[in-house]
Amino acid sequence: MSCCKECGHTLENVEVEAYEKRQVFDIPPVNLIVTEHKSQIKTCPHCGRINKAVFPESVKYPVQYGPNILASAIYCKNHHFIPYERISEFFEDIMGIKICPATIIRAEKECFQNLECFENIIREKLMTSYVVHFDETGMKIEGKRHWLHVASNDKYTCYLPHSKRGAEAIDAMGILPEFKGVAVHDGWKPYNVYDCDHALCNAHLQRELTGIEENYKQQWAKEMNKLLTEMKKYTDECKEQVKELDFEQIKALEERFDAIIMKGIEENPQSLNPEKQGKRGKNPKTKARNLLDRFIEHKEKILRFLKDLKVPFENNQAERDIRMMKLQQKISGTFRTTQGAQA
Repeated sequence: MSCCKECGHTLENVEVEAYEKRQVFDIPPVNLIVTEHKSQIKTCPHCGRINKAVFPESVKYPVQYGPNILASAIYCKNHHFIPYERISEFFEDIMGIKICPATIIRAEKECFQNLECFENIIREKLMTSYVVHFDETGMKIEGKRHWLHVASNDKYTCYLPHSKRGAEAIDAMGILPEFKGVAVHDGWKPYNVYDCDHALCNAHLQRELTGIEENYKQQWAKEMNKLLTEMKKYTDECKEQVKELDFEQIKALEERFDAIIMKGIEENPQSLNPEKQGKRGKNPKTKARNLLDRFIEHKEKILRFLKDLKVPFENNQAERDIRMMKLQQKISGTFRTTQGAQA
């Protein structure tokens, strides 16, 4: 600053009183670093044998990409679901590196194989957990319908793509058959056969109750929906305030649950659905009655969260973990091979 902005007087010999600071955060240009490894070659003067020193285990080819580049490419594919071609474009545009999709796929396969022990550890951690969430969703592999099964909690997640949706896939994952804690799921029948405690996803049930209330105007569904919300609020308050459950309060809530069930039975007697005629003269039950019967049959599973604060109200954990695969399919499309889906 050479002169005053107001009067134009020179400031050349005036001492600086203070500084006003502004900072700019940026990254330096990304430059490729080449590390050359040299293996010594010596000829034995005694026997004439040519001896070569051993390269580091990770250096397998005359020219190759290092672990940082490959790890970055795998991260782009598996965390941000960027297609292989676009990852190649990114590396070329930003870093001037021409890495082909086949190289990324090969690195991804190697990473998958190296993580086998880690995957087994995750399975063991889940098998010994108190609460584990289970869910499944459809996915395309080689143009055919497959299923992605998930088992997870707040720390660990295990995925398994499988051609079947049922006990065969659940057994192949190897968690639920040995699990002795609380399995949280949406009530799909194959889960119920396994010998552990079960808790149903009440968010699913509330959506069904809302449908019954809106489409069939049933009062019991409205009241049950409201009661479940009240129960969740009570357990949330207990968790936040770190206080123990009041069993008198729980008893009162259960009695209200039973009373609503009785009202549902009055609204839905064991009459048959006159709108549909099934095989051999059997009429299927109405949707409202089917839902009511599930509340009667699975009361303990539905209300497990009310008596054990470690058990969640819904199955959101598994649904969040499944959602990422749905996102992957929208961004990158289907998997071309089973091995690619596993990786």
